[in-house]
Amino acid sequence: MKAGNPLRLADVDTLDFAKADGLLPAVVQHADTGAVLMVGYMNREALRETLSRGHVVFFSRSKQRLWEKGETSGHFLELEQIRTDCDRDALLVTARPLGPVCHEGTATCFGDEPITKGERLAFISTLEAVIEQRIAESPQGSYTARLFADGPKRIAQKVGEEGIEVALAAVVETDEKVVSESADLVFHLLVLLRSRGLSFQRVVAELQSRHAAKP
Repeated sequence: MKAGNPLRLADVDTLDFAKADGLLPAVVQHADTGAVLMVGYMNREALRETLSRGHVVFFSRSKQRLWEKGETSGHFLELEQIRTDCDRDALLVTARPLGPVCHEGTATCFGDEPITKGERLAFISTLEAVIEQRIAESPQGSYTARLFADGPKRIAQKVGEEGIEVALAAVVETDEKVVSESADLVFHLLVLLRSRGLSFQRVVAELQSRHAAKP
């Protein structure tokens, strides 16, 4: 198999377990935000169990046994996919955590704060999920649910209003006001996209396409 391709059960025996006494380091990355969640080790059995169960399983060097992340806390790591590096002796695991990853209660074993710009921008995906939840559950007093229920015309009107407020703030207001109004505009744009069954990723893909097309 080529480096970068998703790993399958049939590929396990092609990996180089000999370099580190039968273990491969496994870096676990959040499938949505890109945050590095933790680092563990897998032997052949742990890797096979991970691919079979759909939950991340490690080999515990201290306990000398297989250890499924979340087996006591319930904070499992739901597997998205696994890739190997070019030397086939390290693993990149993408997963979605069901709760805090670290035993100290933080979102990752490296703390709670986003480390990279990409992680901060990935909050857009989190906000999209919150918007979808508000729409589905329609909790009492939810502005999002009420706006969505008002229909596309009202949502479009709000996007227009927020766009004008951003423009006006850019001319006569402080930087803080520009940021605040821009946040309002982005939120309402996400609601508008959701009303059309679209995600912000479609917008990002369009921008990427335009960038790639530049001479």
